[in-house]
Amino acid sequence: MAKSRIIGAKAHAGRLKKLTGQAMVREVGKALFAAGELIQVEAQISITAGAVSGKQHKPSSPGEAPNNDTGTLAGAIETNQVAPLVVEVSSNAPYAAALEFGTSRMESRPYMQPARDAKRREVEQLVRRAVDKAVKSSKSGDA
Repeated sequence: MAKSRIIGAKAHAGRLKKLTGQAMVREVGKALFAAGELIQVEAQISITAGAVSGKQHKPSSPGEAPNNDTGTLAGAIETNQVAPLVVEVSSNAPYAAALEFGTSRMESRPYMQPARDAKRREVEQLVRRAVDKAVKSSKSGDA
């Protein structure tokens, strides 16, 4: 049986090494952080849009995002890069989980999951562009 030889194997292996290297991780990590910030802002907007604070505050209906009252919930939402390719968007408000998921005494008023869902396409595009950029630079030798 004849021995086959892959033409360009060395160059292809070099590109694959670049794609798994720090340049790719850095590029995609930046895109993931930007995506997290998009979700954060969307969640904050869903809480603060049209809400009335103070004596005129009216709680939201079950299934709707919470209406802003003191600003604690919206102000406590943050985006953190916990690993090079892992980003978390969370709220540190003590009642954040109860509002998002509900309790035995209160129906949920989700704000994070709808924000994530609303920004899904934008997030996918950001990450896709970052991967495409890294792939193109691996071909040109710029990475």
